Formats: sequence, C-alpha cells, structure tokens
Amino acid sequence: MANITPRRNGEFLRTAFELLWDEPDGLQAKVVLAGIGDKIRLTEFERGTYESSPQSPRFHRIVRFASIPVVKAGWLSKSKGIWAITDEGRRAYHDLPDPEAFYREAKRLYQEWKAARPKVDVSDEDLEEETEEARISFEQAEEDAWVEIRSYLEAMQLVADLLQAMGYHVAWAAPPGKDFGVDVVAYTDPLGATNPRIKVQGKRRTGTSTNVEGLRAFMSVLGDDDVGIFVSAGGFTKDAEDEARMQERRKITLISLERLFDLWVEHYDRLTEDARRRLPLKPIYFLAPEG
Repeated sequence: MANITPRRNGEFLRTAFELLWDEPDGLQAKVVLAGIGDKIRLTEFERGTYESSPQSPRFHRIVRFASIPVVKAGWLSKSKGIWAITDEGRRAYHDLPDPEAFYREAKRLYQEWKAARPKVDVSDEDLEEETEEARISFEQAEEDAWVEIRSYLEAMQLVADLLQAMGYHVAWAAPPGKDFGVDVVAYTDPLGATNPRIKVQGKRRTGTSTNVEGLRAFMSVLGDDDVGIFVSAGGFTKDAEDEARMQERRKITLISLERLFDLWVEHYDRLTEDARRRLPLKPIYFLAPEG
C-alpha cells in the first residue's frame, strides 16, 4: 500500500495483538479495527476513505492487507470474522518488539509460504496486488455474511433438526422458553432400543462463555450409556474445554455456534423442508483466493 511503511504496518499489527492478548477466544475484526483507531493517532491519509469503500476509514483496509503475512506466518488466525493470536504469534510479539522487524519477519515467512506453493506466475506486481485485493474482499464478505447468520442463529432452535438430518431419531425436544436441563433427547434407532441415548443442552446467550461449572451441571444428568452434546452460543471457557477433553467415563461433545453452523451447512441437503425454512441458506459462488 502506497504511503504506508513497514514500520507503520508493524505498529498497526502490534496494536491489534495488544487488543487480542487477553482474548483467548478472539474478537470480531470490526472490534479490533475500532480499537486500533482508538489507540493509534491516525494520519489524515489513514482516516480518509477509498472510493470503493467510502463507508469505512482507509486504515481498516490497510490493516487487513498488513494482516495477510501475519496470518500466513501462523501468528494470527481468522475464522468467520473472529481474529485471535496463536501461540506462535505470542512468541513473535515477545521476540520482535520493534514494529518494523515484526512486520518484516511476517513478510519473510509469507514469502516462504508463497514459494512453497505450486508455481504460478505472480511476477507481475499488479497481478499480485489484485490477488490480495480479492482475498480482502473475500474476507469482508465472509465476515458480513456471518454477522447476519449469527444473529439469526441465536434466535433459533436447530439442534433437533440437525440430529434428524444426521440420521438420529429425536424422541423429545423441550418446548421453547422452558429449561429442563436437557433440551433434546435422541436415539440411534426409531424405538430407542439401542444405546447410546443422546442428550443435548443448549445455551443461547452469546455474551457469556459456558464455564466448567455449567458443563458439570449438564454432565450430572448423563447416565453411563448417554452421549452428551452441549451447544453454547457464547462458546466455552478453557477450563470447560479441558474438562470435556479429559473425560474418560462420560462422553461429551462441545459445539460452538460456529460449529453448529458448519454442521448445518454440511448436512443441509438432508434437512427437511420445515428445517430449511427455519434457517434458509443460499450459496453465492465467486472465485475464492488461493490459500
């Protein structure tokens, strides 16, 4: 990007890392970008806008471009609009305190990543910039779509529909608004004569991650032959994830809102018409950036 030095890119990125440092589950990209604007004194150029995106300040796009090498270096992860620092990113932040050195090392690792890919002719700088421009557009389109889908998902009760699409037989589902500790009971056969029995609990509050106490309360209603599925719109704390992972007797699976959506897409063709109306999706095809 013209007028933006490697040092300036490094300053933007290290500020993003500072905002994400105490957020193990990450933050929405728009929150990170807004935080950078609050913490860094922006130039007139950075505060301005591009003709192609007059609704957002220019520095948003600058940061997105600068983040491409950091993602390819393995220091930053992006998923459905959520940015999070990796363990490698935390080490790099400590080892490379100088902003310019931080960015240049990410850029070097990015070049290594590109060199290891199947050979394509990207010697033309304009072509390479177009490729990165497409990647940014793809990223923003994915984020915008997920914001809308997420708000829709939060109000829906889709787990019973999904289990049926996956071949299970739903015996009971709690009526809306009632808290029974278990929201869905399903079996692997129509009569429920074959183990395991599947019990599902869902937490629909997005602002709070389910902690280990909440998980243990659910596990207390699981029998020896039950499989527990815990769906949490707010995700799970690390101690809850560790507790589920360390279980030897109880079988428990944790599903975030993002994972629920991915499963819905994966099994969409097998959903009933009524289920599809509850969360209707239509793919829009366009050329995705490589990598």
